[in-house]
Amino acid sequence: MDLKDIRLVVTDMDGTLLNSRHEVSERFFELQAALQQKGVRFVAASGRQYRSIADKLDRIQEELIFIAENGGLVRYRGEEWLSTPLDKSLRQEVLEVLSGVEGAHSVLCGKQQAYLEDPGQAFLKHLEEYYSDYEIIDNLRGFQGEIMKIAVYHFENSEAFIYPAVQPFEDRLKVKVSGRHWVDLSDRKAHKGYALQLVQQTLGIGPEQTLAFGDYNNDLEMLGRAAFSVAMGNAHPNVKRVARFTTASNDQQGVEQVLEELLGQL
Repeated sequence: MDLKDIRLVVTDMDGTLLNSRHEVSERFFELQAALQQKGVRFVAASGRQYRSIADKLDRIQEELIFIAENGGLVRYRGEEWLSTPLDKSLRQEVLEVLSGVEGAHSVLCGKQQAYLEDPGQAFLKHLEEYYSDYEIIDNLRGFQGEIMKIAVYHFENSEAFIYPAVQPFEDRLKVKVSGRHWVDLSDRKAHKGYALQLVQQTLGIGPEQTLAFGDYNNDLEMLGRAAFSVAMGNAHPNVKRVARFTTASNDQQGVEQVLEELLGQL
């Protein structure tokens, strides 16, 4: 890859920058600092809530632009650049459908925290990895506050057990299988590609100067906004088909390997 013109690096979190233990490597922090000295900006883009992403990257959060909730929210140094909430009537329709899906755990994702009905301890262990701040309420369909998306978890496989039930909403909502266990539903403009386009326009950096990493279907639009799109070795087949390049897996520090190459060319 000829990376000498790169000025913006965008990376997904789970399955991409984070290893299987949900950790960021020390090498990434070193490379980010070195590349920042050379004028390269960084964006962390995830289906996670803002606080959860910021916690993972706490020591450099002042330097990063955050695309949270799959593109529904963009923040930089506490300033909100973009907010695309989910329509209340559509959210009620979705929750009605999901109430009939066995094994579905629905989470309403707000800007500050998530909301869910009591799911039991087994699911809470999974939830707390992705949602630092949450509240258990009696009835999701009775919640009146603003939310950014509905995230739905299935212990076995989201693509097999959740996606078929919500696929009919694709003409009105953005429906994304965002991981092996998760499906996300949000406004049609609330995706990482739309959010990245805003970031690029704000910074005056074009797709030809953008390097992006991803591993799952919620990264597809984001990868389409980068001339240098990179699929992880562990990526979903759809991502590997769309990306121009492939790197090693998240557990083999595939992101860091490409960043080493970028640093060597600047």
